[in-house]
Amino acid sequence: MANILVLEKTVAVRREFSSALIRDGHRVFEVDSVEDFIPYIPRADIAMIDIDLPDGAGYKAAQCLHDTRPQAGVVILSERSNLDEKIRGLREYADQYLTKPIGPDMLSAYMAPMVRRFGAEGWRLDRVKRQLCSPDGHQEKLNIQEMKLLELLIDQSQSPHSTVTRKTIATAFGFNWLDYDDRRLDQLVSRLRRRWHKASGNELPLHTDHGVGYRLSVSMALQ
Repeated sequence: MANILVLEKTVAVRREFSSALIRDGHRVFEVDSVEDFIPYIPRADIAMIDIDLPDGAGYKAAQCLHDTRPQAGVVILSERSNLDEKIRGLREYADQYLTKPIGPDMLSAYMAPMVRRFGAEGWRLDRVKRQLCSPDGHQEKLNIQEMKLLELLIDQSQSPHSTVTRKTIATAFGFNWLDYDDRRLDQLVSRLRRRWHKASGNELPLHTDHGVGYRLSVSMALQ
């Protein structure tokens, strides 16, 4: 999995690229201008940049990315296939130079080594450190009940998006379900979500199925 920022001027092409990348399991941010590109730079593992934008804006975007987040991978997209342009792009800015048009299967093939090199590690729950780690590098210490809840959701869920019932959670916490006030569970989850959002600026992928239980919307490794 990787966070991929796609700067492409043509809507249809941008959507085609994004669909292929999402299909491969990546998180994609779509933009059509350098102005919209810049705010997403801190979140990008890889950026795909259309250098055919007016006034050299594509190369300006690549330079801005390099200055702000030099560890990110860069893929140049262009209709220009001449050798001098490719050499310039690869020497000065990019790890890959792709000539359009490019189909979704070929795009996936080119992106695979980029993702292995630059991609995020994914969500991890560290038992030893009692810590939750997100793909963008945020780490959050958990208390004992928060840790137990996430461990249970990982262990009990057959796949992301499958729900673990409130009764199962309460029983795992050592309570008799008939005597358990499940508002305590709601408060536990609410506090964890607020703390995560305040510290990271992002939503925690822990969701409520009202009247049923809780579920994770992503795969999470338990270490």
